[in-house]
Amino acid sequence: MSYNAYFRLYEELNDYLPANKRKMTFGLFLKGPTTINEAICSLGVPPEEVDLVLVNGESVPFEHIIAEGDRISIYPIFESLDISNVTRLRDKPLIKLAKDLKSIHLERS
Repeated sequence: MSYNAYFRLYEELNDYLPANKRKMTFGLFLKGPTTINEAICSLGVPPEEVDLVLVNGESVPFEHIIAEGDRISIYPIFESLDISNVTRLRDKPLIKLAKDLKSIHLERS
């Protein structure tokens, strides 16, 4: 079973793509059941750089299986926008996680 899905990466995540795929929607041919995490890695994007993934407008976790024709938007760390009520990748968005780790480090110092 092979099929196509459509991806769009935002902001600095485009740096991982070839120039002809940056800042635009592009098709990706998938050879079988593929998770969001597997697709992100196949594009050369480190999952730890991804803070939000929308499939057809809905937030999904890394384990979500991509279906034929899905439209997938991949977003980097949100620095000034609280996405804690919409992200399904982690318990806390990366920016909050980083701030929590920094405060723990400062408390120990």
